[in-house]
Amino acid sequence: MKAEVGSSPCAEFPGKKKSLIEDSREENGLSEESSGQKTSIKDDGSNEGICTLNLIFSIKNPGTSGLATCLEVLKKFEAHISHIETRPAAKWKNKGHDLECFVKCDLHSSYATMLVADLDKVADDVRTATEEKVPSFPRKLQDLDKCHQLIIKYDPHLDQDHPGFGDQEYKKRRTFFAELAFNYKNGDILPRVEYTVEETATWKQVYKTLRNLYPDYACKQYINSLQLLEKYGIFREDSVPQLQDVSNFLKERTGFTLRPTAGLLIARDFLACLAFRVFPTTQYLRHPSAFMHSPEPDCCHEMLGHIPMLSDKEFAQFSQDIGLASLGASDADIKKLSTLYWFTVEFGLCWQNGSIKAYGAGLLSSYGELLYAFTNKPEYRPFDPEMTADQPYQDTTFQSVYFVCENFEDSKEKLKEYAMKMKRPFSIRYDSFTGSIEVLDSLQKVKDSFSNIKAELRNLSFALGKICQNE
Repeated sequence: MKAEVGSSPCAEFPGKKKSLIEDSREENGLSEESSGQKTSIKDDGSNEGICTLNLIFSIKNPGTSGLATCLEVLKKFEAHISHIETRPAAKWKNKGHDLECFVKCDLHSSYATMLVADLDKVADDVRTATEEKVPSFPRKLQDLDKCHQLIIKYDPHLDQDHPGFGDQEYKKRRTFFAELAFNYKNGDILPRVEYTVEETATWKQVYKTLRNLYPDYACKQYINSLQLLEKYGIFREDSVPQLQDVSNFLKERTGFTLRPTAGLLIARDFLACLAFRVFPTTQYLRHPSAFMHSPEPDCCHEMLGHIPMLSDKEFAQFSQDIGLASLGASDADIKKLSTLYWFTVEFGLCWQNGSIKAYGAGLLSSYGELLYAFTNKPEYRPFDPEMTADQPYQDTTFQSVYFVCENFEDSKEKLKEYAMKMKRPFSIRYDSFTGSIEVLDSLQKVKDSFSNIKAELRNLSFALGKICQNE
């Protein structure tokens, strides 16, 4: 493994010269700023930003190892060649040149400018075109089995501030739940859990305490869904809800389903699940010593915070739209989308009948923050995706800012407009029949999508005509 330029190798071996890349930067008069890089350059290319570079150039007298000299330049910048092609130069186009070359290679984007500058010294008519690497993303439901990378900073085995850090029995129980999640595969029946007396008591305490606050602070969509969950016996204070029962309820209401997760997923994996109307859900409960607060998502947060809102069709579509926008997005856009998710799905407020109500799961599952959000301490701002995506947030304390939307339809449209501005070299479509993602990369695929839409519009038009006749 190579280290950062000018760091340990040079310190360990004083006679070592600067890297070839650094030499080239000085020879060509390129600073980090001029090459568009604000971060330090590393020999190992460990920074994000790998790009594909298409090079076209001409060589005079190729018999004198001209091509080999050009390839040495690519080697110098650790470019990985995936395709190389040569042909005799057209005399009318490149007079005096014997060979035209095309090379496709992958390299760190910070090296691209320097590579071209060096290649220009040994070849002629050098032209380039770059292709940014698009992060891979799941295309079908089975691919979600690979979306299980966890953020472990709040894990009770590692976080000394976690209420369960010193409780060996609690950590043993958490390991049990983690194994259930890691062994689960798409299509399996969701695991049923026999919760302990202590876990059930924690659920009951949280449920009763928060249930008393909802009539005053929760939005009407939340209240309506919660009442249905209670009516069907899925939510009861004396029993922790089972994932399969909740998933069946959601499937009938909005098409969302659940899958178990061992903890807090990284943003890219979590948002990818939402694109398929799948919600990753923890099954463990918070530590009983801190029943009104959990530093990580737990069953109380998922059930009391998220499930009632995911039972609302408009809100479910809003959640899926965030997920769809994340597929193939850059790391920078993932950060913005996860921030949008934080200030809406987790800590969002909305206007209803002239009053502000809560719809965010982080609020509706936290007694302290739900009360705090309706004091005069935090700042309220209207929901605007552009501004919201850049707002710093707190994951260890109460929020200093909350964003208030007019309604979910308005938020959904604003999110779609925001997503359309994101730089993504393709468009996608969710196929609800197969539960898969289709990349619209051909005219035929777009035509097929239009055909489906036209058929649906004809059906809706026919239904509207029938309704008008009856009236």
